[in-house]
Amino acid sequence: MWREKLGLVHIYTGNGKGKTTAAIGLAVRMLGSGGRVIVVQFMKAPKVYGEYHMAERCGFVIESYGLPKFVHGKPEQDDIEAAKRALDRAKEVVKSGEWDLVILDEICVALGFGMISIDEVKELIRSKAPNTELVLTGRYCPEELYELADYVTEMREIKHPYQRGILARRGVEY
Repeated sequence: MWREKLGLVHIYTGNGKGKTTAAIGLAVRMLGSGGRVIVVQFMKAPKVYGEYHMAERCGFVIESYGLPKFVHGKPEQDDIEAAKRALDRAKEVVKSGEWDLVILDEICVALGFGMISIDEVKELIRSKAPNTELVLTGRYCPEELYELADYVTEMREIKHPYQRGILARRGVEY
C-alpha cells in the first residue's frame, strides 16, 4: 500500500557538506520500511567511500562508476566515458520499477563538468517508473532541473574545517 505513494523527485545540491549523507539517510529510512534501494555513483571510485562498505551489510546496492582520481578542470576522456556508463545504468534502474528508491549520487557534479547532458538527465527523470522515488545529489545542479523536482534542498556551507586546513577525514567526509 505505502509504495503507491512513492514516485517523487529529490535534489540535494549546494556547496555545503551533507548531500550524499542525506541521501543515505533516506536510504536507511526506506530500508527500514521494507523498501528496495540502489545507489548509482557518478564520480566516485568503488570501495573508497564508507557508504560503499556498509551497503551489503545494510541490504542495499551501490554501483560506483567513478575512476580512482579526482576530476579537476576539464574532464579527461576516460572520466567522460565513466560518467556515460553511470548514466546508462541509471536510465535502466530508474525505468525498471524494481527499486523503491534510486539515488543518483554526484550526478549533478557530472552535469556541472559537462560530462553528461542536461537533456539526458531531464529525459531520465521523465522516464522513471511511477512508484520509484528518485534522488539526485551533487554540487552544480542546474536550476533548470528544479522544475522537474518535488524537493530541492540546498546545502549551504557556512563554516567548514577545510577553511582551517583540516583535510577530508575517513568516516566523516568519505
